[in-house]
Amino acid sequence: MIQSNPSRHFLFLQGPHGPFFARLGRMLGAAGCKVWRVGFNAGDRAFWPDRTSYIPFTDPVETWPDTFARLLEQHGITDIVLYGDTRPIHAQAVEVAKARGLQVHVFEEGYLRPYWVSYERGGSNGHSPLMALSVPEMQEALARSDMEAPLPPSHWGDMRQHVFYGALYHWFVMFWNKKYRNFRPHRELTVGKEFLLYLQRLVLMPLQALERRVATWRVRNGGFPYHLALLQLEHDSSFQMHSPFASMSDFLDLVVSEFAKGAPGHHHLVIKAHPLENGRVPLRKILRDLARKHGVAHRVHYLRGGKLAQLLNEARTAVTVNSTAGQQVLWRGIPLRVFGKAVYDKPEFVSQQPLADFFATPARPDARAYRDFRRFLLETSQVAGGFYSRSGRRQLLRQVVDLILAPDDPYDALKQGTAAPRQQLRLVNDA
Repeated sequence: MIQSNPSRHFLFLQGPHGPFFARLGRMLGAAGCKVWRVGFNAGDRAFWPDRTSYIPFTDPVETWPDTFARLLEQHGITDIVLYGDTRPIHAQAVEVAKARGLQVHVFEEGYLRPYWVSYERGGSNGHSPLMALSVPEMQEALARSDMEAPLPPSHWGDMRQHVFYGALYHWFVMFWNKKYRNFRPHRELTVGKEFLLYLQRLVLMPLQALERRVATWRVRNGGFPYHLALLQLEHDSSFQMHSPFASMSDFLDLVVSEFAKGAPGHHHLVIKAHPLENGRVPLRKILRDLARKHGVAHRVHYLRGGKLAQLLNEARTAVTVNSTAGQQVLWRGIPLRVFGKAVYDKPEFVSQQPLADFFATPARPDARAYRDFRRFLLETSQVAGGFYSRSGRRQLLRQVVDLILAPDDPYDALKQGTAAPRQQLRLVNDA
């Protein structure tokens, strides 16, 4: 039974760029809950239009844990809502909230992105409850359900909105942040550099798309077997907090060197950058130097982002640190090797071989076990929609508010047979 009453008091922290958190807060308010939002910079402020519920945090960051504890007491907070659980202000808040027995609602980009987002309680990625769940436990829970897994739509329109809202957010922080002089971004680059990189990405999207299509055509028509290495954003929390590598270049060094040792001489290696890669790390130069160092310069190719499906259709294997793109690899039954903590890193379908051996004779995944895992995600933490386009937010809000107000966590609800039926996915390509 959904709990929508005035005893639920929600405190929102930082969310995805754009208006999603404001719309979510408004809907929780309509359900009878009390809602507040803490803002740490002018970007947070710009996307929360309700001034009466907005709480600016302008003190030195060292005082945040005490301030957060005081806000919990002052407003009788029962639930906190945040996007990602590893940035310092969020990690500290989660620790305090859990110690007090409060409910922690965590949003993240979908484990089955781009058509879904992740909603979990307590933590996400390497802190997700999924890390402790085995495939047999998931299969046992699925025995209580007969839902058909929804198919993704044929189009998705969030990428340009994602980049646009990122640029707009950093513009506010650059030019309207006078009140938040103590704000420190959770990433290494300055806000000004972040803004310029987002702006550059937005302006160059058409040219980069053309370059990507040409490079993809060359790979697909090269007539050689190839292996894929799926890169992530080096500053992304899943790489920073749940990876054994200090940098993406360390990962690339391992992949290229082991490819040179293990892969047959006529095989090639295709390095695919993250779709939001914006040049803060000189990946192309790093890769060129590594390929020369290991004697495989003529067999290594670099692709700047883009959609993965076309490349996967003919790939022999794929390797990644812990990218969610690994799910697309497994869905196609392609051998996969990962190196960081990932919710899909289960022995039934992810190879445990040494990397050189993997390139030489890869072990195939158990396709049936992976289909069960994917269905378990779609019936629990994966919610249809997106944060950035209007259509994606509409789809997401139709379902996620009820999940937040439900007494049981999505994973427990399925195991206990109390999960509500899910809406079929249907997105329209709009802004």
